Amino acid sequence: MPETPLFPETTPRPQSSRSQTRRDLLRLTALSAAAAVVRGRPLFAQTPPPSGAAAQAPPPPTVAISDIRGNVCLFTGQGGTIATFVSKGALVVVDTQFPATAKLCLEDLQARAPGRQIDYVINTHHHGDHTGGNGVFRPAAGKIVAHARVPELQKAAAARQQGGNAPTPTFPDTTFPDTWKADLGGEVVSAKHYGPAHTGGDIVVFFERANIVHMGDLMFNRRHPFIDRPGGASIAGWVTTLEQVMKAHGADTVYIFGHAGEKWKVDGTRADLQVQRDYFAALLDFTRAEIKAGRTRDEFIKASAPLKGFLDHGPLIDRVTTAVWDELNPGG
Repeated sequence: MPETPLFPETTPRPQSSRSQTRRDLLRLTALSAAAAVVRGRPLFAQTPPPSGAAAQAPPPPTVAISDIRGNVCLFTGQGGTIATFVSKGALVVVDTQFPATAKLCLEDLQARAPGRQIDYVINTHHHGDHTGGNGVFRPAAGKIVAHARVPELQKAAAARQQGGNAPTPTFPDTTFPDTWKADLGGEVVSAKHYGPAHTGGDIVVFFERANIVHMGDLMFNRRHPFIDRPGGASIAGWVTTLEQVMKAHGADTVYIFGHAGEKWKVDGTRADLQVQRDYFAALLDFTRAEIKAGRTRDEFIKASAPLKGFLDHGPLIDRVTTAVWDELNPGG
């Protein structure tokens, strides 16, 4: 997702039927009202809110925490899905959303593991709805881990945002170009960069013994994706990455997704990755056909019919059509 959220998450997505909402959910939801505004600016506004009598406070973020398996939980709130791992010997957080919900996630971890330091905070990529809470976790975390390109991409995104007046991001302090691994004692967490896809710095995070993979924004489950071309995205590379991930893991692997469409879950199976892969393949084929037919860029970008075979995603939107056209026909 981009540094300014295009579709902010204010409600949790439906979870797996095997998940159980934690008993302290009401406590966290009650706390969320106090965290709804950061530095005087509402988290959910994409345009300046009205002033005077017409002004209304944004709704507080609604959060949900649900178990998957092997001490791995999902945390949904505002932004990309967070995964947490809590055991007797280790604490790990994958992605950090925004400061308000990051605070709630950290409070839950501190309640479950009082006095414990978080061993690793891992960012799946640089976007603000996955790294915006890094500063909240930083004092409690041993290391913040990400792909080697993430710091430069964070800096570039901050420079584009608000004319360069955006707050300075909290950067990872441990980066790697290809692979990374840590033995947690009872669990091994690893990460791999497959190449440009959603951005130029995506990683896939694998809890090896639990057999759970966090895809970050490599997965928009039945939802039109954000394709960050300024951040190094490649739709063709995204297809290849999804194919490689499916090949690398078994049929019983559980996948965590960055985002999901209405009525769809933020966790799932290889079949969901196949749908995402097929969506991109169809999008590329459709665009090539339109270019061959002589469609102009402006005509194509305005395309609004659903992509054939992918009605769940709804009509095509211009951020998708712009990105795919410019990848296949740059300058055309």
